[in-house]
Amino acid sequence: MLKKTISSMLLVLLAGGVTTVLAADVKGSSDHQLLNRFPGAEIRSYLQKNYDAASLPRAKIDDRKAPSELLELEGKVTSISYRIPGEHSALEVFRNYEKALQQGGFETLFACHGPEACGTDMMPFISLEGRVRPQSFGDAVFGSASERIVLSRRSDETGEVHVFLHVVEDTPNNRTYLYQQIIEGTELELDQIKTLQADELQQSLERHGYVAIPGIYFDSAKAEIKPESSAALSEMAKLLTSNAGLKVYVVGHTDNQGSLDTNLALSQSRAQAVVEALRDSYSIDVARLVAKGVASFSPVASNAQEAGRSRNRRVELVVQ
Repeated sequence: MLKKTISSMLLVLLAGGVTTVLAADVKGSSDHQLLNRFPGAEIRSYLQKNYDAASLPRAKIDDRKAPSELLELEGKVTSISYRIPGEHSALEVFRNYEKALQQGGFETLFACHGPEACGTDMMPFISLEGRVRPQSFGDAVFGSASERIVLSRRSDETGEVHVFLHVVEDTPNNRTYLYQQIIEGTELELDQIKTLQADELQQSLERHGYVAIPGIYFDSAKAEIKPESSAALSEMAKLLTSNAGLKVYVVGHTDNQGSLDTNLALSQSRAQAVVEALRDSYSIDVARLVAKGVASFSPVASNAQEAGRSRNRRVELVVQ
């Protein structure tokens, strides 16, 4: 009866859902509107991104550097770490969330319990690699046989949502931790970056000798320029047309995901694709353009998180 009562408290329907905030919670945090918290839980860490990438385990992990199977998602990502009084075991917390998700129409994609089923490197992968839990989150517990995980999904007329839960007991300190990540499928707004005008490109070249070109888009691991890049290409062409003596390197940059050789080839192909687009669509003399790919050798942000990696994936013009 107690567990049934707690389950009903956990599940909050999306329509008209309410969230809970406690004085002990970290500033600026709140429960996600989809799932309320386990009674007595406090929010220890909180991070919400309007649009980000998420890599979630859907099989055991015995090598955190080479996980066997990950579910790669993009959307609105909400990450919450809860601390729960130790009289509530990981099993009690897990079973209540499990039932709440079932009542909410979620299907289980993956679930495991303990190092044998979850893998010896599951907790290090979740806590240390920065691909599941943000590295800024604390309260990691390693080597506990109490560890339980569930990855679930619901898809209906309101859209697709994934919920990842990781529960573990911190026995020496008499507390239980729950890490919750919710990824809501949403369309990425791609019109937030203003295309630099030709005169702005020229000013940056004169001032710095190089300029990063926002608005050049490629699919992941591909070198074909996407159609929505036309505005940026047009401004590059205007710059080159109005400055007949200008010669530039077109430099492709990647993040550090994947092998260096692969990224060198990819960045070179992307730079070459820009050169060819300027030649074919805007009649720019390719003798004025030299394509160079430098992979991840010149980052402008940390590659530890997707926000930094997205800044590092770019095309620049550099004065010859």
